Amino acid sequence: MQDRKPVESWLTDMDGVLVHEGQPVPGAPEFIKRMRASGKPFLVLTNNSIYTPRDLRARLARMGLDVPEQAIWSSALATAQFLADQRPGGTAYVIGEAGLTTALHAVGYVLSDFAPDYVVLGETRTYSFEAITKAIRLINDGARFICTNPDATGPSVEGALPAAGSVAAMISKATGVEPYFVGKPNPMMMRSALNTIDAHSESTAMIGDRMDTDILCGLEAGLETILVLTGISTRTEAERYPYRPSRIVNSVADLIDEI
Repeated sequence: MQDRKPVESWLTDMDGVLVHEGQPVPGAPEFIKRMRASGKPFLVLTNNSIYTPRDLRARLARMGLDVPEQAIWSSALATAQFLADQRPGGTAYVIGEAGLTTALHAVGYVLSDFAPDYVVLGETRTYSFEAITKAIRLINDGARFICTNPDATGPSVEGALPAAGSVAAMISKATGVEPYFVGKPNPMMMRSALNTIDAHSESTAMIGDRMDTDILCGLEAGLETILVLTGISTRTEAERYPYRPSRIVNSVADLIDEI
């Protein structure tokens, strides 16, 4: 790998990197503690648009991870920022939860089902057939189609759940319109995160557990990429991809001394 500048800023995925199946990854609390003590800018990223940063901070705190609200960056926040840049003060019909609606309200968007500028699809615990039907009709009438993230499934105790990517595919099939996905692996997610902490790609590292989202996204945004083996992708699987992370480590515990 080419020589890079020393890492001055850190981006890290949440699920599979800091927490796994509702438990903190060994070394993750110490990693966050060292990160905060260092004073270096960092963000915890998640494609999940259900929760607000305040909600996520509370969930992480229950697992012993002391992450400030301002250090959490979700696909909901990235989507809201994207829409505010594209069409300031616009309107949107939203399928999603508080994480998404709160983010859109914060940037001055009005939520409406009357000729909205956008249909915005996010994650929700219960997808309503009525709401999906409304979204299809609004898109057919000319609303632009945005989706917070392309994840096809999400985890649950009982097994996989359909996620935003699957519902987006259904809406696309019905309308012939493909959405613009803002979350990972779109490098837009990384660039918006970098802008949020005033960081530069050449001196920022992205830590992730998935080759097809975290590592790809970081790579395309020009970041150093670090694959941890505490989540989805294994060392063997990583070798099958046409691109490689900058390096592979067992967990974030291996990175503590670098901060």
